[in-house]
Amino acid sequence: MKPTRWFDKANVAIEGIIYSVKTQRHMRYHLVAALGVLLVSLVVNITRTEFILLSLAIILVLVTEMLNTAIEVAVDMISEEYHPKAKIAKDIAAGVVLVASIGALILAYLILYPAIREAVATGFWRIRKVPNDVIAFVSFAAVVIVVVIVKAVLGKGEPLRGGMPSGHAAVSFSVWVATIYLSGSPPLIVLTFMLAAMVSWSRWSSGVHKPGEVFAGAFLGAGLPLLLFLLFSQD
Repeated sequence: MKPTRWFDKANVAIEGIIYSVKTQRHMRYHLVAALGVLLVSLVVNITRTEFILLSLAIILVLVTEMLNTAIEVAVDMISEEYHPKAKIAKDIAAGVVLVASIGALILAYLILYPAIREAVATGFWRIRKVPNDVIAFVSFAAVVIVVVIVKAVLGKGEPLRGGMPSGHAAVSFSVWVATIYLSGSPPLIVLTFMLAAMVSWSRWSSGVHKPGEVFAGAFLGAGLPLLLFLLFSQD
């Protein structure tokens, strides 16, 4: 049955991402590599444009890997027996991922290698200060990646219902921490904290998550962004 509500559509979409991460080893490699590139981009001296290019390259690789998975599943659904055209379809889909990955690797090398050499020459102990909006993006992406990987590995619950950790709690508290550094407005900070607490409580009280899953999500969502802001924020 095709989902009609926005929540159900989001659950189906995220379920597809979780399936890709759970069943495709290369997808997990891509996510870990993406997390590493994003974190390194905070340490080394790159421009905002270079950061945007790296982010787009990461998105392109992840999208092509998911399309490759979808094509493989569709071909296997039509016929599990060997067929030359089925092999061609799978090979082309894998080739798309390879081209995107090579392109992303070349781009990362051209941007990060000179920046890493400069960081080594000047000393990594000089922590670079980064605009707060960039830290907010990296921290949010890092929280989402960690949640997706953990949920895929543990394989418990649906993407938006149950499982360790609570994705709702993690995302809500990451938004709260970002609000602290991006807005500086006490009323807005209090409001986002109350919303994060309400979202987390709703996941607990409704029985969707166990208390430990909610606390783990809240700790991840608040702790990881807070650490990155404390290390790299210009404020």
